[in-house]
Amino acid sequence: MTVNRQIILAKRPEGMPDESNLVLQEGAVPECGDGQVLVRTIYLSLDPYMRGRMSAAKSYAASVEEGAVMEGGTVGQVVESRHPDFNQGDYVLGRGGWQEYSVEQGEALRKLDPAQAPISTAVGVLGMPGFTAYAGLEEIGKPQKGETVVVSAAAGAVGQVVGQIAKMKGCRVVGVAGAEDKCRQVVEAYGFDACVNYKDDDFEKQLAEACPNGIDVYFENVGGKVFDAVMGLVNDFARIPVCGRIAHYNDTGLPPGPDRLPAFMGKILVKRLLLKGFIQFDYIHRAADFQRDMSAWIREGKVKYQEDVVEGLENTVSAFQGLLQGKNRGKLLIQVGEDPTR
Repeated sequence: MTVNRQIILAKRPEGMPDESNLVLQEGAVPECGDGQVLVRTIYLSLDPYMRGRMSAAKSYAASVEEGAVMEGGTVGQVVESRHPDFNQGDYVLGRGGWQEYSVEQGEALRKLDPAQAPISTAVGVLGMPGFTAYAGLEEIGKPQKGETVVVSAAAGAVGQVVGQIAKMKGCRVVGVAGAEDKCRQVVEAYGFDACVNYKDDDFEKQLAEACPNGIDVYFENVGGKVFDAVMGLVNDFARIPVCGRIAHYNDTGLPPGPDRLPAFMGKILVKRLLLKGFIQFDYIHRAADFQRDMSAWIREGKVKYQEDVVEGLENTVSAFQGLLQGKNRGKLLIQVGEDPTR
């Protein structure tokens, strides 16, 4: 345990990030001081928001500095502790970033119990993505029994959970995904009423047929042609939680074509639509409710989930590119090190 492999943000990407932007290098394993914990990374969470952190543009969180380790949520095991609440061998949730070993403040860590749930779920269905789905749908979407809820990126870490919660609320749930196997999984495994492949030539027609009574809630994850098609079907007083716009994360300029903003604003007015962007920590007051509800739903089999685990830190950049292109199936994780709980 003398070498720490890590991926640094060497330079900011323009368009799709690659190995020239995100460089794998070796360094020394860091030493922990008083109140700190040395953690060996087991799982690294890859999430679309990370693309924004690579940019210098001002956002809801600080950008990663050039030359710094790329940030990210992690599940790991304590190697050394100089904090009274943690012991060697404990499993913890933290933000160790894209590296094999990290030193973190004890107050920033949460201890995990492998007997309660697989530790990987702490960065998935029982972590930030699951809470994003829960908070966005409950606090903004507010689905009512009998309404139609459409979920983009329906097979992803957030979308799969949104649809299952909406089904429990008594809604008709329609997913949108980018592959036939994803659409089958969304219907067969997660219980959506229908799922439409946005890559099909007649996507708009299929979406309209899947939503005969219009759309009351649209959980927005992608933007692009999916958003355009949905906006033609929204009902009066529809609610649109804006969680992500992954189709545009690698844009380097404005899209071509006429300015459609005036027509869009007119639709918001005439239809009395509610569009609200959100970040999951806006609703941190619901975190305890989420842990209680989601844990129970998983135990009772009401919520199912899929993890897409890629082995090896060296494969992180290509896996992240695949995430931005919709290649993942479920919650994307990098298994950085051995998981003794499996």
